Amino acid sequence: MSPPVRRVASSQDIPKSADVVILGGGMAGVATAYELAKRGTSVALMEKGVIAGEQSSRNWGWCRQQNRDPRELPLAQLALDIWANLNAEIGEETGFRRTGLVYATTRKADLDTWERWGRVARDFGVDTRMLGGSECSAMLPGNSRNWIGGVHSPTDGRAEPELAVPALARAAQRSGAVIVQNCAARELEMEAGRISGVVTEKGSIRASSVLVAGGAWSGMFLRHHGIRFLQACVKSSSFYTIPSPAVTEGGIAMEDVTIRRRLDGGYTVGISGLGQLQVTPWGILQARAFWTTFQVRRKGLTYAIGRQFFQGPEAILRWRADGLSPFERIRTLDPRPDQHLIERGIARLVAAYPSLAGIRPAQSWGGMVDSTPDAIPVISAVRSHPGLFISSGFSGHGFGIGPAAGRLAADLIRGDRPCVDPAPYRYERMIDGTDLGKPGML
Repeated sequence: MSPPVRRVASSQDIPKSADVVILGGGMAGVATAYELAKRGTSVALMEKGVIAGEQSSRNWGWCRQQNRDPRELPLAQLALDIWANLNAEIGEETGFRRTGLVYATTRKADLDTWERWGRVARDFGVDTRMLGGSECSAMLPGNSRNWIGGVHSPTDGRAEPELAVPALARAAQRSGAVIVQNCAARELEMEAGRISGVVTEKGSIRASSVLVAGGAWSGMFLRHHGIRFLQACVKSSSFYTIPSPAVTEGGIAMEDVTIRRRLDGGYTVGISGLGQLQVTPWGILQARAFWTTFQVRRKGLTYAIGRQFFQGPEAILRWRADGLSPFERIRTLDPRPDQHLIERGIARLVAAYPSLAGIRPAQSWGGMVDSTPDAIPVISAVRSHPGLFISSGFSGHGFGIGPAAGRLAADLIRGDRPCVDPAPYRYERMIDGTDLGKPGML
């Protein structure tokens, strides 16, 4: 079951033209639409289902710098600056609170990793502090574990995914963006070697620029046009609880479970490091590119052949611009959560915090987390198709850094000075032989 996302009013008709057409109504697409519309660029956003219907409402709601890959840190820092002012700027509640995050562990290897990360992060000006065992326990009152240490980032925060993305979409609409839901894009249009528009199920829109921000579906859409996009999906299961006693006002990452306080007094709970890899045709074809990633992350994976093999974003399907596309067959990717993981999450939470005995899930959901081989997103122009841009492959980090990713994408589309160095996010690293190495930090 999907989280209770706040609904966004939808335009019934598509415009005949726009400066930019955005494909995808998750955080990446919506944040870009908002940034473009604020600057006077005409925007039409097409969403095959509803705004934030997929992973942008199914994440943990963490807005953090802590343990980000150094390549992502500039985006994470900018995003936190944007989050801090967003409620006042758009006049709506996003749920953002700068409450801090704590990571705690009983494993020395974790402390060594965090210490190395901290030395790099301090060069970026990140406020992060290692904790000894007693300090860690003092910061987590009521926790039953015997921690050997942890790390604390007091300036990180949290927000409510089901509130924030729709609120940002409405702000984009107030600035002039046109948002059309239940309208899938089928194909790009090209004239004289560059983008000239998009064919949707409701007709064509002329545009000089198109941004593909379709989350897990981006790869399928791009492959349809002969554009290789390395993207693999893992199914995750999460839930939020009934209102319960406060054990934290921020977020806590323990070795086997994460919790994040919610505005409604409950907790969003994640089961750390566990997911299901569904065997798919496209997954097999790109296995070599993801082999290093698989080796690093395989311990927490289970395997299955599911709906994705035949219909999902990693299936190999063909369609025509005048025919039904896969995006219309699956309006919202809504995988069932794994109930045994939900039960395990509750058990782990209560074991860590006995005061939460009797807590129960209010709602649970599955989600498809799409990743690139290096776990760094693509926010970039595509040189082979002038006028085409991508903002996808956020590897589970897209919600927190989304406001900054939207600003960077808008900068690149408009030709404005980039808000951060765009080099780490360039598309061509996937196709030019760049050694992508091991995946970045989660």
